[in-house]
Amino acid sequence: MNRSDIIIIGAGPGGYETALLAASRGKSVTIIEAGHVGGTCLNEGCILTKSLCRSAEIVREIGESGTFGVKSGGCEVDFRAVMERKNTVVEQLRSGVETLLGHKLITLVHGRAAFKSADTVTVDGTGYTASDIIIATGSKAYIPPIPGADDPDVITSREFLGMDSLPGRLCIIGAGVIGLELASVMAAFGVQVTVLEYCREILPRFDADIAKRLKQSLVKSDMSIVNQAMVQSIERGESGLEVKYDLKGRSESVFADKVLVAVGRRADTDAMNFSDMGIAMTPKGIEVDGNMQTSVPHIYAIGDVVGGYMLAHEAVAQGRKALDHICGIENDIDLSLMPSAVFTSPEAACVGLTEQQCKEQGIPYTCRKTFFRSNGKAVCMGQTDGICKIIVAAGAGHDGLPSGDADGKILGCHLMGPHASDLIQEITALMSCGATLHRLESIIHPHPTLSEVFL
Repeated sequence: MNRSDIIIIGAGPGGYETALLAASRGKSVTIIEAGHVGGTCLNEGCILTKSLCRSAEIVREIGESGTFGVKSGGCEVDFRAVMERKNTVVEQLRSGVETLLGHKLITLVHGRAAFKSADTVTVDGTGYTASDIIIATGSKAYIPPIPGADDPDVITSREFLGMDSLPGRLCIIGAGVIGLELASVMAAFGVQVTVLEYCREILPRFDADIAKRLKQSLVKSDMSIVNQAMVQSIERGESGLEVKYDLKGRSESVFADKVLVAVGRRADTDAMNFSDMGIAMTPKGIEVDGNMQTSVPHIYAIGDVVGGYMLAHEAVAQGRKALDHICGIENDIDLSLMPSAVFTSPEAACVGLTEQQCKEQGIPYTCRKTFFRSNGKAVCMGQTDGICKIIVAAGAGHDGLPSGDADGKILGCHLMGPHASDLIQEITALMSCGATLHRLESIIHPHPTLSEVFL
């Protein structure tokens, strides 16, 4: 029997970052991975899409700059080269993770794990035991039961990110983060894109104001977005795939060469025999407490498998929570303060409460807004389409602005604009310290920078 201090099942960001931190604390770790190290993020998610987003960004900038003799929309894309670059990026990062996991206190095991007991798992007949086990088995793409969804040209993000040629027409079912990012990329590459979304707005978890403005901006980039569209079926005909949907009682349809189903992901609770161990489950995944501990002592779960926002950085933070609990270390990580971003063009990002959540929770608040069109750096970049919203606790302050320790506390921030994914971190850091709007106001920002939008 192979013994270590901790077994981690899954080598995605949550799993391998936790393994590295544990090893730095002198803990021996066995980390088990059924596929490639890096998990969904590195192999079929974040990193791949961000590589494509960068290529799309370059195409847009060349077309819109007016300085290269190329008009907007007139830049021809070598899609094979784009995908080869994406593969190179993935291989480089995957190799880096494997190198890091070569730590003397870490044993990387390739194979599919199964529980034998509360402290033992087996991989291909070999047993591994530890005092504590962390489950980080991730998630898988969800395909709803749509008639015709078994057609080979109806794909998920995994198959999409492995394509070697561009479809002429693409229909995307779902206007969440994955759907919109890939829609934005494909539109930049000249693909005719139609997005069908069941909800009233795109990005259902985002601030409604941001979602509305982002939709307006995306539609300007030659894509079609249809909200309140309930997909009924997908049928193959002479004109390709016909996606039939109900729109407020009317029967509508759109034709496409490929259909991307991007309605979200589900916790991969089929990855192991969790029920055999009596691990409590919720409809979203494994049930955990504030320290990521399951109903079985010494078994923890982190990342996509517990549901939540399903973000790589969320999994890493949860891994830190679990490891600190194992090591008896107190921490003040606030897992509710989770920044999120969507890498469309323009980008959108958020952290904290939305206006709607404040209203639902009866929290008095005020909302401060400004626009990127008044930011000098954004004007120089030619990317002035954007808005910044800061939600603060209501109270009486100077010139009508809330201030002081109780009043004026920053409750949330919502951005749409260039580099929103980078900018949101400033407000996240301030919120983690309980900062007020007055505190933000007193921070000197360099000029000319996008960060001045906060002032």
